[in-house]
Amino acid sequence: MSDPISWDAGLIRRYDKAGPLYTAYPPVAQYSDGILPNDLFAALRESGHLDRPLSLYIHIPFCANACHYCWCPRVITKDRSRAQPYLTALYREMELVARHLEGDQPVQRLHLGGGTPTFLGHADLTELMARVRGHFHLHEDDNADYSVEVDPREADWSTLGLLRELGFNRVSLGVQDLDPEVQRAVNRLQSLEQTQAVMDAARALAYRSVSMDLMYGLPGQTRDSFAHTLERVLEMKPDRLTLHNYVHLPQLHASQRHIDESRLPSRDERLAIYARSQCQLLQAGYRYIGMGQFALPDDDLSLARETGLMSRGLQGYVPGEQTDLLGFGMAAISQVGDLRCRNTGDVLEYQQSLARDRLPLRTGLRCTADDRLRSAVIQQLMCRFALRFSDIEKRFNIEFFAYFADCRAQLQQMHDDGLLQLGERGIQVLPAGKPLIARICMVFDAYQQVGNGNRYAHTL
Repeated sequence: MSDPISWDAGLIRRYDKAGPLYTAYPPVAQYSDGILPNDLFAALRESGHLDRPLSLYIHIPFCANACHYCWCPRVITKDRSRAQPYLTALYREMELVARHLEGDQPVQRLHLGGGTPTFLGHADLTELMARVRGHFHLHEDDNADYSVEVDPREADWSTLGLLRELGFNRVSLGVQDLDPEVQRAVNRLQSLEQTQAVMDAARALAYRSVSMDLMYGLPGQTRDSFAHTLERVLEMKPDRLTLHNYVHLPQLHASQRHIDESRLPSRDERLAIYARSQCQLLQAGYRYIGMGQFALPDDDLSLARETGLMSRGLQGYVPGEQTDLLGFGMAAISQVGDLRCRNTGDVLEYQQSLARDRLPLRTGLRCTADDRLRSAVIQQLMCRFALRFSDIEKRFNIEFFAYFADCRAQLQQMHDDGLLQLGERGIQVLPAGKPLIARICMVFDAYQQVGNGNRYAHTL
């Protein structure tokens, strides 16, 4: 049985600050210019020599309509032909990267995201996966995790059937909210019937897992309206469900300037929406994974949470250990060994760079020894809700509080407030601390981003 989680409104208001969600450390906001293609090529060769398993992320940025809340890198167009020059560049990027891999590294995870991957037609989806298989060693036994994001407004039975034939075994459905008033406010009209049809197709086609994404904090939402949406979603019984916190940063994301700020829920209402949703999910039998992610007890992710054999990365929590990540497409991120790099987020620059046979890298960094150490601490806290000092001390040859002396006072305060138990051998996150796990991890963040509202929003 999973450890309990509790909601203490006073502690939540006190501790929930603006900061990163720790899908990566160092956070992407720390990336800077200076990473060159040869840096990635060298990291790829080392990865191959060590025969490290791989994860692939492929970004399809196209959307037929602009959802006002969205902060993902995207291209808004109804012209399906615009995908062709992008796919040509994407295939060239795969070729340039794959030629520097040595060995036969298995692809443990594959995620096709966007944007809207199902913006592509059946022929393009088929060609895309043929190119992937031509360059990388995919499992063909259905045991690896190969997932795809599906917009229920863009997909039907035939599309889901094709994706299953192409090797995808997990599907993620974007829902956000089923209330028509909220949908109109964010320019995303999607009926319950559309969502149910795609869910039925995924079940009939024997996808191993179906997940749904909901978003709280959108204009017009109340705790009652969102509870009604969640009730209808729970009737469909997705295997996994993620509650995303709407991050309103119109100074960074132009589409959010279309949102009427006066209709956004207050801070207290947002927290009430999340608290009630968490209660609904737990009462419905879902297990709390962390950071707004929930899963049914028999889902692989719940089993991984029980054992601690999971990792947290750019796609959130996933079963299994961390792997090297190869990102393809506009704004995609790669993490290979100590190297972190991100492609340009400009689609024309992306295509033009690859037309010249040059990787479209824009920013990145090399992890320092301190980055590796802090990343290991954050990863263990995120994935186990616990930290054993001896694990870190042996792995990095340090004495824990000699190295993290400046963290002790904050940890002691969190201990006194009931967020965690601080002992001689380690840290155990208590039920009241689990909703605030990102805030606990901020203690170990050397980049001092607590309260940085210019780049981040509240973690809840």
